[in-house]
Amino acid sequence: MNNKRLISIASLIFFLLVVLFSDAQDPNRFKDQVERLEKREYDFNPNKELLLFTGSSSIAMWKDVQERFPEYNVINNGFGGSHFSDLIYFYDELIENRNPDILFIYEGDNDVAGNKKPREIMDDAKKLHKMIREDFPAVKIVFIAPKPSVARWNLKEEYERVNKRLEKFANQKRNTEFADVWTAMLDENGTVYKDIFLEDNLHMNSKGYDIWEDVVREYLE
Repeated sequence: MNNKRLISIASLIFFLLVVLFSDAQDPNRFKDQVERLEKREYDFNPNKELLLFTGSSSIAMWKDVQERFPEYNVINNGFGGSHFSDLIYFYDELIENRNPDILFIYEGDNDVAGNKKPREIMDDAKKLHKMIREDFPAVKIVFIAPKPSVARWNLKEEYERVNKRLEKFANQKRNTEFADVWTAMLDENGTVYKDIFLEDNLHMNSKGYDIWEDVVREYLE
């Protein structure tokens, strides 16, 4: 095989890798999910506050979140696989248009798994926070800690670094909280519980959401 042919093959491989990487980061991969969420209609009690949950699949798969918090109006605007940057991209559709009283955000899990650096993740978190605060000066913002899981336990230290920074940032901002589900999902030995996940060892079963409910309630009292 001559050098010219080798260069052509190498160029093609490089192009395909660039395309694949670009597609993986293209927020429009969530367009259909977001459109479905945006079109949902709700028959809410006007005397109840509105809780808005948004973020990646751990929120999207929390199917009984309304039943767990019946004293509130609840919207689940989770979209599976998302990063902080995707939530920023769809901010208008998923956050601004819903005008929440209390906002719970779960992002960072896929960011860490996608090999983003803590500084990059925090830059996006700060940008999102600024957008929310400019539009909703009084809304309570709660960042839910990127959770531990059996499937991603090899990234434990990276998750801990992001959570430490996210908690520090939340503590510095008014009416902003950090919901530490990470610690709540660990046993007495500091290892993640194994019976709180579905078969993929990444997404939670009802036991996992029982833990989340207890943690979330602390920020509603």
